[in-house]
Amino acid sequence: MGVLDGVRVLDFGRYIAGPYCAALLAEFGAEVIRIDKRDGSEDRFVTPLGPGLEGALFTQMNRGKRSITLDPTSDKGREVVRRLAATADIVVANLPPQTMQAMGLDYESLRAVRADIILVAPSAFGQVGPLRDQVGFDGIGQAMSGAVHLTGLPDQPYRAAVSWVDFGTALHSALGAVLALMERRRTGQGQQVSTSLLGTALSFMSPTLIEQAVLAPNRQPLGNRGFGSAPADLFRTKSGWILIQVVGQPLFRRVAKLVDEPGWLEDPRFATDLSRGEHGELISARVAEWCAARGRDEALAALAEARIPAGPVLSPAETLGHAHVQAMGLLQEVRAAGAPRATPVFGVPIGLSATPGAVGGPPPHVGEHTDDVLGSVGYGEAELSGLRAAGVI
Repeated sequence: MGVLDGVRVLDFGRYIAGPYCAALLAEFGAEVIRIDKRDGSEDRFVTPLGPGLEGALFTQMNRGKRSITLDPTSDKGREVVRRLAATADIVVANLPPQTMQAMGLDYESLRAVRADIILVAPSAFGQVGPLRDQVGFDGIGQAMSGAVHLTGLPDQPYRAAVSWVDFGTALHSALGAVLALMERRRTGQGQQVSTSLLGTALSFMSPTLIEQAVLAPNRQPLGNRGFGSAPADLFRTKSGWILIQVVGQPLFRRVAKLVDEPGWLEDPRFATDLSRGEHGELISARVAEWCAARGRDEALAALAEARIPAGPVLSPAETLGHAHVQAMGLLQEVRAAGAPRATPVFGVPIGLSATPGAVGGPPPHVGEHTDDVLGSVGYGEAELSGLRAAGVI
């Protein structure tokens, strides 16, 4: 039995921030109903896994959900939304405010249908400010938070390939949904949960932004080196790259001993994490020499024996085959009906000792559960046929 058994979620989300929030809830027992466009929503086909198959993004974001098709912009479609909302505990929608209002998904419209409903509404820029009505993706949050400016080299900033702003916003949204459920159980009141891509990016960048506000160091990108400690860099070995990340005097003493540089411990340039970061190029150069004389496994073994944080730079293929990644048990295979092979998905890395989560199955086909779900809110066969004929479902 999942922690969220009995909780019904309507998922109008697209791409990551909304859908992954709903997937987190599904993994811990909630019934999540994804509302798709009639011919399949646009995020279903990003990075397709083969002819006629859904994309990798959709597969991960929507495993364990049910799917109905619906056009909520028509009068009949909005009526379907209202009947579904009357049975729902949570609605998730990372859509522009104007779109949500047109669909009847704004909080006031939903609350008129069910007074204690919870609306989880991730947006690009939040509920206030001059950009509140603009649309945006993960990379916009990265760029506006200062993260892109500090990534790469002075003449070439880089956006991170991982959508950390989207995933972070999904995590904030799921936490907000659970907190709102706890408050509803205490008071009987619903509420709107508001998160944003820019808000997530700013919170994740907050140490750097706080430092800028107080000390104004106006930091510039350093490639792969860290700003506030050293060695914190990528290093090439004879057989691949590794990352070493050292923070604090005890770890720095271990590095100095490992690379046979006892003089570092008396050098005033290396007296603190901050000063080591300021002179990180010198430290990285010596550690790079040490790494270059060894193979990747040899270097990592020596670093592990010295209790220095380090890890290999793995390709995606190496990641999938890594013994520890496999031992963690997060990678699970699901097989959609009619699919030629099983597809791996990753479970949520949250362990509950008494009530663990579980991947509920493969992602749904477009409209796979339309008749069943709408039947549960009172639509009969004749009404369903009429809705199909009208292009509503």
